[in-house]
Amino acid sequence: MLGIAAAVLFFIAFLINAAEIGTNDVFSSTNVMLLGLTLLALHVAGVGTAWRSGRRR
Repeated sequence: MLGIAAAVLFFIAFLINAAEIGTNDVFSSTNVMLLGLTLLALHVAGVGTAWRSGRRR
């Protein structure tokens, strides 16, 4: 799930950069890209995965 959110943020950052949309400092393409990298790192680290203990019957 975090990987999908990271991909969406990367796409938004690409659109902001490609269209040269003027945004404020909070939503610049670099900041959105860094948020995407953070989500991607969390995804690779295994955060958000559901490990169930016990048997499934």
